[in-house]
Amino acid sequence: MTLPRHLSRTWTEAKLRQAMRLYAVTDARWLAGRSLASAVAHALTGGATMIQLRDKELSTVDLARCARQLVPICEVANVPLVIDDDIQAVKMSGADGVHVGQSDATCAEARQELGPDAIVGVSVQTVEQALCAQEAGASYLGVGAMFATSTKDDADPVSIQTLSDICRAVTIPVVAIGGIGIANVCQLADTGVDGVAVVSAIFASKDVEGAARSLSQALDACLPKERAR
Repeated sequence: MTLPRHLSRTWTEAKLRQAMRLYAVTDARWLAGRSLASAVAHALTGGATMIQLRDKELSTVDLARCARQLVPICEVANVPLVIDDDIQAVKMSGADGVHVGQSDATCAEARQELGPDAIVGVSVQTVEQALCAQEAGASYLGVGAMFATSTKDDADPVSIQTLSDICRAVTIPVVAIGGIGIANVCQLADTGVDGVAVVSAIFASKDVEGAARSLSQALDACLPKERAR
């Protein structure tokens, strides 16, 4: 079994907050014949600051195999790699951590399995869920869906006001997700969010690197580099 990379590489809260800036979530449906590793490498070159490997169709073994291909790419770029909803794949691959939803393994379970230095992200939609996740040891929160999204058509919407309330209520980093792109990212400007997580806005583009670069530039124009505390 591969030792988790977080055993020798710790992401402080400050570094993780910076990594929230442009959080790219993979989706194999958008690869269009490209390799996952190539698409991720292009996203990182364009300015992605964090990668989440998400593929609900893969077994734990196959997910870990994909993650092992991404670990060195993310390590060279000095960005975190987390896996969606599969704690064992994290342990097998050497990824930095896991992201769990409200119906997945609990934050407390993930923290217990992966240890104090692992990244554990949690999806939330309310202030109550956010505070519970923080208390349970979450490293960061993913809030959404902010806008209509084809990636998760069953995702319940979260208002801009609720996002703002969550950002004010917690001290850990917060990333917004769900239907976010260049056309609407500036709507999040005054919420206090640390960054945005995107799927199709990067990986559905024929020019992944260019899409990531354009989003990064849009973020620079709309969101302050650091949240006021």
